[in-house]
Amino acid sequence: MLGALAALLKLEADLEVVGQARNGQEALALCEQLSPDIVLTDIEMPRMTGLELAAALSERQAAARVIVVTTFARSGYLRRALAAGVRGYLLKDAPSESLAAAIRTVHSGGRAIAPELALESWSGAEDPLSERERQVLRLAGEGRSGADIAKQLSLSEGTVRNYLSEAISKLHAGNRVEAFRIAREAGWL
Repeated sequence: MLGALAALLKLEADLEVVGQARNGQEALALCEQLSPDIVLTDIEMPRMTGLELAAALSERQAAARVIVVTTFARSGYLRRALAAGVRGYLLKDAPSESLAAAIRTVHSGGRAIAPELALESWSGAEDPLSERERQVLRLAGEGRSGADIAKQLSLSEGTVRNYLSEAISKLHAGNRVEAFRIAREAGWL
């Protein structure tokens, strides 16, 4: 998908592709090196999600404006993206002209949100999870043990259990697997 998007954008006379990254950390490093005007990202990427990338760019007060291009047509993802400072949110199946137009809109200071998602975002449930609960639940959903999660996030195993318990309770789930499924389907992970 990365190569296809770059090839399509190179056909636009007023757009220039200055870099491509295979994961979120590589994208963040390239942004610091190249200072692009616009960053296109997906939600799911290895080593750092697109939403984490957007938040990191916002924290660093980078001038780059972020557009998410994804298959995740869920209001929870859109809300989290907007909270992370994303200026555009498009679906991968949108026509290529829509992407170029969205880049121009965002570059000029506007927002570009897929119309079908904009309407849905008003009717979707609010995300009840804290950022730490989301991180712990995401790792648990990957099959990681409490000890592995604790080590990766520099937490105690008891703290990990508490975060999982809170997430399970907030989502009215029976266990961590069900909580992961509920949160994933709602677009909160």
